[in-house]
Amino acid sequence: APASGTPAGPKIGCADLRSLTGYDFTVATAVLVPASSEAPEHCRVSGQIPLEVRFEVDLPTAWNRRFYMTGNGGYAGEQFDQRGRIATRFRAVQRGFAWAGTDTGHDSTMEPLGTFAVNRQKLYDYAFRSLHVTAVTAKQLIAAYYGMPQEKSYFEGCSTGGRQALILAQRFPDDFDGIIVGAPVLNFSGTMVRYACTAQALAAAPIPPSKLPLLADKIYKKCDAVDGLADGVIDDPRRCNFQPAQDLPVCSGETNGDDCFTKAQIGTLEKIYGDVMGGGKRLFPGWPVGAEIVGGAGRPGWDPWIVTQQPKSIGFTFGETFFQYLASPEKNSKMTLLNFDFDKDPARLEWIHEILDATDTDLTRFKNRGGRIIMYYGWADPALNPRMGVEYYEGVQKKIGPQTDAFFRLFMVPGMFHCGDGVGTSTFDMLGPLIGWVERGSAPDSIRAARVANGRPNRTRPLCPYPQVAKYKGTGSIDEAASFTCAAPPTM
Repeated sequence: APASGTPAGPKIGCADLRSLTGYDFTVATAVLVPASSEAPEHCRVSGQIPLEVRFEVDLPTAWNRRFYMTGNGGYAGEQFDQRGRIATRFRAVQRGFAWAGTDTGHDSTMEPLGTFAVNRQKLYDYAFRSLHVTAVTAKQLIAAYYGMPQEKSYFEGCSTGGRQALILAQRFPDDFDGIIVGAPVLNFSGTMVRYACTAQALAAAPIPPSKLPLLADKIYKKCDAVDGLADGVIDDPRRCNFQPAQDLPVCSGETNGDDCFTKAQIGTLEKIYGDVMGGGKRLFPGWPVGAEIVGGAGRPGWDPWIVTQQPKSIGFTFGETFFQYLASPEKNSKMTLLNFDFDKDPARLEWIHEILDATDTDLTRFKNRGGRIIMYYGWADPALNPRMGVEYYEGVQKKIGPQTDAFFRLFMVPGMFHCGDGVGTSTFDMLGPLIGWVERGSAPDSIRAARVANGRPNRTRPLCPYPQVAKYKGTGSIDEAASFTCAAPPTM
């Protein structure tokens, strides 16, 4: 339903938006796209904000009076005609939203991974500025086209898009009324320190992908039923005390088969599952268990993020480019992924932490303007540590107090990998519940999620606001959401 009453329509021609070009932004093209089987009629606007922040805004002829912007992935720089971007845009205009997106200020085909960051302005644009200026520009185009401003504004992103979502709530609290924060890389610099620790451990004693089935089997045998239900999913991996040295078969002598782990490999696993320490304190949390298993896409969550047949894992590639291009403003910096010194080097990351990380727990301004946040994280995320999300949420609770859940709720998804897939119920709609919360004041007490195989749901569960968990009622199918209720977790 539209934000209020009937849908709105354009007051000027699509091509007329080209004359909005000025000092603040350039409208390069404004083309009316006829209705098709994929999307209704809409005005597609593309342009650029100085210096190189490219944006696109899509304005449906039948508009629901809402503005909806979506975030980026990885090091951004995506093309607007990428398949995933086209699908997102079409989904938005089908639902009547005016949609916007940005490439954050660089083109990944010209400047892949972190290479753009040698240009300080492009680094700032990637870190935060592009989001704000794109939102402001999109709202100007909306007001000009429809002769009225949007009634409500929403932002949704996962991974880098999740970090962007929190950046908006922290730095630009007036830009959006409702924000969906998916698996955010909110502590970006800390995540890269974690990648360095993992890379150094794997360089010393690699874990071949062929050993992941054994690792997953031992973990799930020990951890699956800890939550009281053997259902192939680990509800909260923090509750399972998996110890590689005790719980895995150790190879004897010189053998190194797929049915055992060498002492050195056990040492590697202990580093991955253990906290990253430096200078006598914890720099980043250890990785929770659960992502070693094969997900719906037919490969283990760890592959290709942590271990892979490829020359480099994604974690290694992302970490390598971070240390080369983002981490240090010193031209002759010797800091790299494989020689990072956990005692001395963290202090040298303080400057990039201030620019890039979305760790500020003081969301008072966003709360006071009436903003609402729904955050989610997969407990089996192999790319970004879910404990980072939980600890951030608990930090906000500490800062804001008991009123936190009146504007900010976290939904943990057991068994879900990075932004989807995995063995859990990883298909869900957060936007509907968020709109209901922002516009009608109905806070989401649970969100229905499904596990989908071959296009059909084969399990449904409620996702519960943290710290609540989905508790089996004791009767009924464990594959039906109706057999579960959201309840306080048992004490640790």
